[in-house]
Amino acid sequence: MGRVQDKVVLVTGGARGQGRSHAVKLAEEGADLILFDICHDIDTNEYPLATPHDLEEAGLEVEKTGRRAYTAQVDVRDRAAMSRELANAVSEFGRLDVVVANAGICPLGAHLSVRAFVDAFDVDFIGVVNTVHTALPHLQEGASIITTGSIAGLLAARMPAGAAGPQGPGGAGYSYAKQLVDSYTLQLAGQLAPQSIRVNAIHPTNVNTRMLNSDPMFRQFRPDLESPTREDAMLAFPAMQSMPVPYVEPQDISNMVCFLASDESRYVTGGQFKVDAGAMLKF
Repeated sequence: MGRVQDKVVLVTGGARGQGRSHAVKLAEEGADLILFDICHDIDTNEYPLATPHDLEEAGLEVEKTGRRAYTAQVDVRDRAAMSRELANAVSEFGRLDVVVANAGICPLGAHLSVRAFVDAFDVDFIGVVNTVHTALPHLQEGASIITTGSIAGLLAARMPAGAAGPQGPGGAGYSYAKQLVDSYTLQLAGQLAPQSIRVNAIHPTNVNTRMLNSDPMFRQFRPDLESPTREDAMLAFPAMQSMPVPYVEPQDISNMVCFLASDESRYVTGGQFKVDAGAMLKF
């Protein structure tokens, strides 16, 4: 306990899924949390996103640990809103020590328009840039920035560019955004190392969240079926990993987030941390 004692942490996409898991883990380890989430759906993303109630519940989960929570409905694509709400939160807490740029969407399907590419790219890459750049004026020596990439993005980088394929424009936008998150993280780490601010990326494989447990994702894993169920997709999920598991849990990613947020990793920067059950080994 106390691995991030009295640190103040910003988590985007904090209302549910990986973001909420990160928030609760860090609160249990002594941090106060700033939680941002869009809290409404995006048309091209054909599974529901978090709600205001989800965000409220996430804040209450943090407070149940005895730590403080600042919650706000913010779209990471809106840099002005991000800057305004973050300034308010930092004014309340007095500092900002860790940034977890976690918010993301994955609009899948060949039937979607190029708008899906734009939405995925804007949330998954521009949203990361907005999060980090609005946070930079508040960060001091010893701070940690953690970005969320994707094994799918790393794998897509090995494939030829061109047709979007069955994942459609949104899947292409997601993969390209995650590739850029990886290279951006490395470049930023080099820029901030002289200030002793660390920057690292985490690349998960399948994670047991609403993004994975959604009809669009089921169709990606079982294109042989017209209307696959979760039970159908569970037969295909393990194909991603070398280890015989269908996915990892949000807590598995949160454990890595906690390490990178803590002073245990004080000399770790520019890293690419794969929590992937051997997915990259397989491919």
